[in-house]
Amino acid sequence: MDTYSTATLYINGKWVEADRGASFEVTDPSSGQVIGVAADAGTAETERAIAAASDAFPNWRAQNAYTRAAALLRMHELMLERSEDLALLMSLEQGKPLRAARNEIRYAADFLIWFAEEAKRIYGSTIPSSRTNQRLTVLRQPIGVVAGITPWNYPVSMITRKVAPAIAAGCSIVVKPAEQTPLCARAVFDIFDEADLPPGVVNLITTSRPSEVGDAFLRSRAIRKLTFTGSTAVGKMLASRASESMKRVSLELGGHAPFIVFDDADVEHAAKGAALAKYLNTGQACISPNRIYVQRGSIGRFVNVLTDRARRLRPGSGVDESSTIGPLIDMTAVTKMEQQVADAVGKGAQVAIGGERLREDGLDGGNFFAPTVLTGVSPAMSIYNEETFGPIAPVIAFDTEDEVVAMANDTEYGLASYVYTKDLARAVRVSEALRFGIVGINDINPTAAAAPFGGLGESGVGREGGAQGIDEYLDVKLVAHVLGDAVD
Repeated sequence: MDTYSTATLYINGKWVEADRGASFEVTDPSSGQVIGVAADAGTAETERAIAAASDAFPNWRAQNAYTRAAALLRMHELMLERSEDLALLMSLEQGKPLRAARNEIRYAADFLIWFAEEAKRIYGSTIPSSRTNQRLTVLRQPIGVVAGITPWNYPVSMITRKVAPAIAAGCSIVVKPAEQTPLCARAVFDIFDEADLPPGVVNLITTSRPSEVGDAFLRSRAIRKLTFTGSTAVGKMLASRASESMKRVSLELGGHAPFIVFDDADVEHAAKGAALAKYLNTGQACISPNRIYVQRGSIGRFVNVLTDRARRLRPGSGVDESSTIGPLIDMTAVTKMEQQVADAVGKGAQVAIGGERLREDGLDGGNFFAPTVLTGVSPAMSIYNEETFGPIAPVIAFDTEDEVVAMANDTEYGLASYVYTKDLARAVRVSEALRFGIVGINDINPTAAAAPFGGLGESGVGREGGAQGIDEYLDVKLVAHVLGDAVD
């Protein structure tokens, strides 16, 4: 870990320490042990990073698309070359098992190569004019300096999902990663540094004082776009304050995903899929199933398979190859799990398995919570209405298609949803009726770098990934040109 224990600010193409050498400790969530330190930046360092990005922007936007694409391709190559080291660091710092960490590194690299290709596809257009001597041309141009705020649950891929389209579009960017995972961010920026970007195009600010750095972002007139992944409450605050200077915002916020299983589905397959999706990253994913609706005729078989899959999971440190589920990020998350289970049981739910913090077999020093299945869950319970962000699977019975669609849509969130059925007509009807930005039909992984990711309502605004992802970093300009001096 010594490699990642100093100078974790990257400003204007150089690695620098925070002012007065300020730093903060980084811990392993599986043990609570300190694994390194990161530079602790504040307002002054953030303003210098913004200034560097602002100075770099005119030259970077002037580079042709092939130059920008080449830089991204180099980043892609370096990330794949270092994938094992990055995965090991992620498992240590964030807690997810190595297999999941390796998958995330591949996913992160996909954004680099995808937007390397999209850089060469920033097309304009011409519009037929009603005036014979007029030509109308539409250009798409980089928006300017971007501030990116990334979360701890996917500490590498959420950086590339923001940085790649920004620099592909011709923008410069300042990134503030989550305070829980600054070492992963440092490792990613090592790769960016070696890609030989001009100084100031990409900048990294690590901090234990996120509100101070966020304030600097929001006050700055140089920053023209803010992209954020995190909680809905923080996202709303950022959007409100960004409006004061009319910054463009992209917000990928919370989720409350319904997972619907009809009687005509392959119920065992659906239960296995639900387990994989629910316990992935210990449930710490915005698209994690949060309300599992099972048609009444199949609920017994479904719960049996889901419970069996939960029982097979082996909690442990992410760096242990035998671990299949890691810790929660901190003790606050563990406490939330305990509160949601207690509330549900107190209101009539039953614990099929789990339901408690894990302390035995060397897990007492970490933030472990047992993979849990709750049955008899009702709308009166907090877990039915609140995002869990943990390894608790609440199962709810339903009877009819219309009923479950209404139940699924009864939320202010609108990110991901899942439907299991063998009936093609039903799949079409339900997917069109669900008010969510993403619908997986018999599919627990409806995401890819090539596909747009984002939600409706309080799940945010804008899209990341896909052809739509680069649009968030581009302004549209109309050029109207009159030929000669004649006036129609």
